Amino acid sequence: MELNDDSIAKKNFTLKSNNLKGQASAKDFFNSFGCTGQNTSPHLSWSDAPKDTESFAVTIFDVDAPSGSGWWHWIIFNIPANVTELKPEAGDVSKSIAPEGCVQGRNDYGTFGYGGPCPPPGQLHQYLVTVFALKTKLDLDKDTVPAIIGFNINDNTIAKASIVIYAQR
Repeated sequence: MELNDDSIAKKNFTLKSNNLKGQASAKDFFNSFGCTGQNTSPHLSWSDAPKDTESFAVTIFDVDAPSGSGWWHWIIFNIPANVTELKPEAGDVSKSIAPEGCVQGRNDYGTFGYGGPCPPPGQLHQYLVTVFALKTKLDLDKDTVPAIIGFNINDNTIAKASIVIYAQR
């Protein structure tokens, strides 16, 4: 199989974080629902996106949530194609740190922006942090439900890269 430059970029599309490690810290945890964290969204950076990327989306999803459908902790989309980093606290919509033009959807806590991990006591949960390279911007707004945003992200994905972290309390 011969790889062209774009297929190599898709294979090399990489997500990194300066502060996320294997386990969520008190800084990452939500500050409600029985949790007492700082609810600080992580630093994220990515590289080697496909050349035809028109925008990016980032999600944090708890695959182990006892909801029957997982739990959306952060959905931010329409990140401009020239942006390759989200600074810590970009998920705090009151601070206007996120890149201009992006949209921060409602998480499953019912708030906009980042809502950190808060698994039920004793249970170890897996959180999938993913950046998606998209072939277009999404014609959606912040009030669109997470499942519809997720559907549109997946329908327009060129490439994606993920980090897995775990949390337990």
